[in-house]
Parts: sequence; structure tokens; C-alpha cells
Amino acid sequence: MVSKTLLITKNTIEKPFINRGIPSWFLYGVKNVWRTLAIPLVLFISIPIVAIFLKIPINQLLDNINKAQLLQAINLSIFTSLSTTALTLLFGTPVALLLSHRNIRMHRIIDTIIDLPTVLPPSVAGIALLMAFGRKGLFGAFLSSMDITIPFTVIAVIMAQTFVASPLYIKAATIGFSAVDTELKQASALDGATRWETFRYITLPISWTSILSGSVMTWARALGEFGATIIFAGNFPGRTQTMPLAIYIGFEIDLNVALTLAIILICFSFLTLIIVKTLLQRRLDVESPPTFDNSL
Repeated sequence: MVSKTLLITKNTIEKPFINRGIPSWFLYGVKNVWRTLAIPLVLFISIPIVAIFLKIPINQLLDNINKAQLLQAINLSIFTSLSTTALTLLFGTPVALLLSHRNIRMHRIIDTIIDLPTVLPPSVAGIALLMAFGRKGLFGAFLSSMDITIPFTVIAVIMAQTFVASPLYIKAATIGFSAVDTELKQASALDGATRWETFRYITLPISWTSILSGSVMTWARALGEFGATIIFAGNFPGRTQTMPLAIYIGFEIDLNVALTLAIILICFSFLTLIIVKTLLQRRLDVESPPTFDNSL
């Protein structure tokens, strides 16, 4: 027989305050106040975005997309952001696996170092990269002796994007790896599986949503990177000028070009958020507890 104290009915879940003697009219008023207070900020964020779409006619938008300089910026942005994502997957996954084990030495220090680019101003990130890999930087003499130049090249664009965007993937992947039950990995080891087999057949399938969402967020952040790129890589059309940098120049020379690129980036960002939210919702649906049976 199931104890009555363990039964949770629909009423106790949906109306916990009414059962405590709080009038329903008061709760209804509080709900309306919160909804009213939410409207200004939602409008504040929505109106400027809508204004960009209303500012340029659709025919002008389509004409601008075919401009050579704009196509160069789009192609370069897609190439560098995808390269950044691939490098982050390759080198960031081992870091995320390392950080998923909280009992390792210097865990907090490593975690803080990885998180640092997310709170640094992008301009500081650009200066830091320049001081490390520039001609007069920490490794400048060594690189120059090997006839290697990094600043103001496509490589510099990818490095700047990786510096500021990779922590997003590492953080998401770390959360996914940490969610894997340790007992599953121990059972796999007892069955004779190698670490790679355990990762491939247990860790990866369980945490794939976190890996994918982190990858998408990293790609989107790299696509919109500006501050570190303009300092470390410069703003040279056809060579280092990505879409955000082209918007900066277009704002001074041709506003319609800037608006066109802004709309493209908004669409990319919107699709990114839709993908990430869909993946997270699927994970929540899988991990959600079973519903209570009111028939007990």
C-alpha cells in the first residue's frame, strides 16, 4: 500500500500557495505585475533588431549580397569560424575531459584560465595575442627566425576567434562529460574496454548534445568576433576582413552594406539559438523525472 504522504496530486503542484491561505486574486495581480515589468526589456531588445530589417528594402538587400567585397567577407567568416570550431573540437575536448574530473590537481586554476577569455574585453585579447605572437612579442624572434609571420594573416583571424570562442565549447562539453555516471565508466573498464572505447561507446553518446550545442555556440561566437581580430589580424579586405569588420567599414562608407551584413549575422545568430535550445530541450526531456500517477 502506498503511503498517502508520498502522493503528490496535480493540485498540490499547481496551486501550492492557495493551500496556504493566500487569496487567488492576490496571486493573479502579482502575475500581471511581473508580466507588465517584463514588457519594456523585451521591447528594448526587439525593436532595434526589427529596425535593421525595416531599414533596407529586400531588393537592395539581394543586390548587396552579390557585391564582391561582401562575398569575400562572408566566405572568409565562414571559413575561419568553421576552422575555429574544428580546432576547438580537436584541442578543447581533451581539456573538457580533464576538467570533468574534479579531483585532479590544479582543477580550479585550469578552469579559471579557460574561463578568462569569456570575461576579458576582446580588445585585451587582441593585445595579448599580439604581445605573444607579434614580431616584438614573446615568441616573435623565434617565429621570425623561421620566417613565420602570424599577425595580420588569416591564421591570426583563426587564432583570435579560437582564443575568445573556445571556452564556450569547453564549458558545455565539461558539463556533458561530468553528467556521465562514473559507475558506467568503471563497469566498462572492468569489462576490458580501453579508455578510447569507453569514451566512444559510453561518454560520447551520453554527452553528444552538450558537445554539439557547445560547438554551435563556439561557431556563432567566432563568426561574430570583432575586437581581438581587428587588433591582432587587422582589417584587410579579402585577407582578414570578416563580416563584423566589414560592418565597421561599411558603416562609414556604405551603410546599406553594413545593414546587409548585420541582417546575415542576425539570421545566423537566431538559427544558432534555435538549434542550441532544441538540443537542450531534448536533453531535458530525456533527463526529466517520470510524471506522477494521480490514480494512486
